[in-house]
Amino acid sequence: MDLHSTPRHFSGQLYKYTNVMKGWQYRYFMVDAHAGLLHYYLCEGEKPDGNVPRGSVHLAGAVICPSDEDSKTFTVNCASGDMLKLRAQDARARQEWVNGLRAVAESHTKAISVHSPPLPPREHLAVLDAMGSVRTQLQQTEQADAALCRVIEASGGKCFTDPNLLLLKATSAASLHCLFQCLNILQRNQHQQARTGFVTDDD
Repeated sequence: MDLHSTPRHFSGQLYKYTNVMKGWQYRYFMVDAHAGLLHYYLCEGEKPDGNVPRGSVHLAGAVICPSDEDSKTFTVNCASGDMLKLRAQDARARQEWVNGLRAVAESHTKAISVHSPPLPPREHLAVLDAMGSVRTQLQQTEQADAALCRVIEASGGKCFTDPNLLLLKATSAASLHCLFQCLNILQRNQHQQARTGFVTDDD
């Protein structure tokens, strides 16, 4: 893994899952830790120096989860609702990316909470603890869902086409997606509160 680290930036090549037709595509990723942004480019030669990235996501409030499907894949679930599915060169490289992205996400999430309307100390700590606990639980739930899918897909024969098992698999995936959306709504409200001082309601 070609991962270059400085106090404000780190970068390297990752596979990005685009869609069912194109599948995994190599992209060059660069983190601007100062701005709390994850940029990606078509290739390393396309990076900065005036070039506009192919895509960018905010890391504040993001949930970064190692995937249980293998030792290289991980996801970046953003507060905006965007989700990136990425794959590193190996397990060690994945852990470096996960650790680095989580550090940036945590730093910018805390910065937002500092600029939010003040809460009594006990309530403020309770909110931070609750959000951290939710992120941890979602990471564990995502890993359990991936494990369930692997078991069902590996069972073969009648088990693989059993309608009850297929329903269980679909329900598990839908429930996990719903939980992530709920967290995203909470995080967007938190961000909106930090900017305006008011909490907004999502439809």
